[in-house]
Amino acid sequence: MTENTPEEVTGPEAITRVKELVEDIDITMLTTQDAAGNLVSRPMSTRHMDENGDIWFFTLDDSKKVDQSESDRDVGLSYADAKGYRFVSVAGRAETVHDRSKMDELYTPSLDVWFESGLDTPGIALLKVTPCECEFWEPRHGKLVTAAGMLKSLVTKDSPDDTMRHGTVSC
Repeated sequence: MTENTPEEVTGPEAITRVKELVEDIDITMLTTQDAAGNLVSRPMSTRHMDENGDIWFFTLDDSKKVDQSESDRDVGLSYADAKGYRFVSVAGRAETVHDRSKMDELYTPSLDVWFESGLDTPGIALLKVTPCECEFWEPRHGKLVTAAGMLKSLVTKDSPDDTMRHGTVSC
């Protein structure tokens, strides 16, 4: 069996690609730690990744995720596009933000499902995640070529050839 490593991407190219993937995949699993030390995850819709690299979400002040992220600011974000073979992992620090102008900038009517009075919903807030470490994986040559390479590896019992790009960013 041959051993292959994915193409490594770092620096500005990796930062740009992480932003594109995070905003395109949208839904992430936000992982926090509860009082008993258990890891707890829930889906969140990404509003934006700004020029500083901060990732923004809407939430309510009285939610468990806010309590948990204030108790231990270390959080994880896991983005997965299984059909496209695209994945992003973010380790970061969370902070609850009450900035009305930032809320005005990021709010869209689709959020009315969760916030019945829109930006006037009592307790509405932003959750800002500042990344510390980011990684991504995606097909190097498109998902069809990747799928063909994986099928070939099943038949030959070899590792897939040159199929994935892997990027890392330390912030």
